[in-house]
Amino acid sequence: MNHRLAWPGEQLIKAAQDGDVTSLTTVVMESQPHVRKFALSLCASPQDAEDAAQEALIILYRKIGTLRATGALASWMFRIVRNECLRQVRLLVPRGDGAPAEPETSAEPSAEDAVLHGLEAERIAAAVSALPRDQRQVLIMRDVQGLPGRTVARSLGLSTAAMKSRLHRARAALRHSLAVPDPAVDQPVAGDPRP
Repeated sequence: MNHRLAWPGEQLIKAAQDGDVTSLTTVVMESQPHVRKFALSLCASPQDAEDAAQEALIILYRKIGTLRATGALASWMFRIVRNECLRQVRLLVPRGDGAPAEPETSAEPSAEDAVLHGLEAERIAAAVSALPRDQRQVLIMRDVQGLPGRTVARSLGLSTAAMKSRLHRARAALRHSLAVPDPAVDQPVAGDPRP
């Protein structure tokens, strides 16, 4: 039997938001397989994925009342998982002299820039999560976490040559995936005078 598990329904989510403990427990339990699957596709290791999924489910349990639209549970949970995976990566990457990870700028980005940056980040995250698991692991550990090649190879039980080969294939696949224009961004807007 190959049926897909559905996300919790809007009535159940609304009851959980209203404080019904049984409904809240059911929402968390029904969300768990989806959250774990997404975490496994995005995090560098199964342990990181498990940690991210647990944190995301705890946030769901504690903050379901802050969810504005009951129909947006899936996208809300995916953002939480993504943020947890990224948080774990930031915890592992040494900063060197204690300087902030991002340079401070005096000017705030415009709302348009923030939206475009968010869309690009989502596009990159989707492209990385679409990679085969073996390539995704190497890419995240080497390029995102910044771990040395030997460390990555050793932690995955690979020779350095095999790790480099997987990394090359992952980078090539990611480059190819990102080279294809995003149709949502490139579509002309009605009434836009630009060609």
